[in-house]
Amino acid sequence: MPIINTALPFAFPFEIEKTALIVIDMQRDFLEPGGFGETLGNDVSLLAPVIPATAALLKAARGVSMRVLHTREAHKADLSDCPTSKLDRGAPDLKIGDEGPMGRILISGEPGADIVPELAPVSGETVIDKPGKGAFYGTDLVQILGNWGVTHLLFAGVTTEVCVQTTMREANDRGFDCLLVEECTGSYFPEFKTATLDMIRAQGGIIGWTAELEEVKRALEKENG
Repeated sequence: MPIINTALPFAFPFEIEKTALIVIDMQRDFLEPGGFGETLGNDVSLLAPVIPATAALLKAARGVSMRVLHTREAHKADLSDCPTSKLDRGAPDLKIGDEGPMGRILISGEPGADIVPELAPVSGETVIDKPGKGAFYGTDLVQILGNWGVTHLLFAGVTTEVCVQTTMREANDRGFDCLLVEECTGSYFPEFKTATLDMIRAQGGIIGWTAELEEVKRALEKENG
């Protein structure tokens, strides 16, 4: 059984066949210039290092045939699944559903809502579109994980304090043991990432664990022989 001894707040043992890697919202609209993230006034270059780190994590997970699931925050074309409280928030230059440089902002099927090419899902990997911040809300995620027999989750994605943390909290409430890979997540506000990592592992791991990418890779590579 693999174990990440340096995970915080303490070691994280897991079984490959009962673990899934969830990659949250690594989409063009959040990561590339001209996307929704930038229209909100954010510096998207702060998220750039997360892409190669997550690519390395994906390679390691695929190497041991771990289940991989990708999420996209994306809405129906008629916005029927997007509440006004979300639609009107933030005073961006472009709002959800508006036409942007990469198609309509955060709409399923539009180029901007797609996952960046460096992290594109491969055959056999599951992709779900989610209408909310958390990946369990309005999706079949809990049924998918149940069908897989998964008990442990590794997390990567953006942004740390919003969609990633929300999904981890939802998963924790549903009984999953969760670990966030530190270099594979990012925020437009670095101090928010730092605070979120502290929150996750506080009080003996009240939400879950965190660990450095190299330690996660080492545990997976050891399993791969």
